[in-house]
Amino acid sequence: MTKTLQSGPRALDHVVLPTPSLAVARERLTSLGFTAAPQGIHPFGTVNCCIYLADGTFLEPLAVGDVAAADQAVAAGNVFVARDRSFRAAHGDDGFSAVVFASDDADADHRRYVEAGVSAGPRLDFSRPFVDAGGLADVASFRLAFAAEPSNAGDAFFFACERANAPNVDRSALQAHANGASRVVAVEARAGDAASAAAFLAMVARSFAGVASGGAKVPLANADVMVRASAGRKHIQLDAIVFAVGDLAAARALLVRNGIAHDLSGQRLVIPPAPGQGAAFIFEEKS
Repeated sequence: MTKTLQSGPRALDHVVLPTPSLAVARERLTSLGFTAAPQGIHPFGTVNCCIYLADGTFLEPLAVGDVAAADQAVAAGNVFVARDRSFRAAHGDDGFSAVVFASDDADADHRRYVEAGVSAGPRLDFSRPFVDAGGLADVASFRLAFAAEPSNAGDAFFFACERANAPNVDRSALQAHANGASRVVAVEARAGDAASAAAFLAMVARSFAGVASGGAKVPLANADVMVRASAGRKHIQLDAIVFAVGDLAAARALLVRNGIAHDLSGQRLVIPPAPGQGAAFIFEEKS
């Protein structure tokens, strides 16, 4: 069967946020006004409690639920679990480890990465049960192709995700957030050579790199990746996620009520990383 391939830049699919405990992540993210999904269980030892947004993107807080299964996955060459483990070894259990791009053909993306010399290892196919907020169950299936900067063993990684079977379930309750967040506007990163980092990201996301204040920008179909220059950084460091919220004042009032430390910088609410929140979160008022 011949696939009809998308043209133009990939869309942001989701981001991966390692955490030592889903309970800690759930408590923290709920206090920020997000609605967390029920626990999802991967067949290779990791677990998540995703934050789904109305634009179809999501955050994936990721913990290790079964160490023995994760050990077996690493030994079998599972790139996802191996990169998660190496990231935690280098940066600790809380962090921002991966940006994931939507794919319509993971095999083709894998070939592109191999030819460009940036493949992080073999492709991965897997399925896992999915349960919506109302208890309706289905099976979600994914096909992944991995990329990383050359000689990067323990820093951020990137992958293309083809949703081979997307559950036909109602996520509207999970996409409603007390803070008013509706979509991801941008991912912010830094690198010693912002131009080279942006060129790498542009290749992975099938986009292009442009100049931005203080660094470079890679436009996606539904968001931007911003890379600022940071002396001394050999590889890309993922720093922040920018969200669109409907009412910035209301979002700030929620943070105040919940005792969440934050800064108001111009028209941005900046929430620094904390246990269970491995990246800075930035709220901007946008429709």
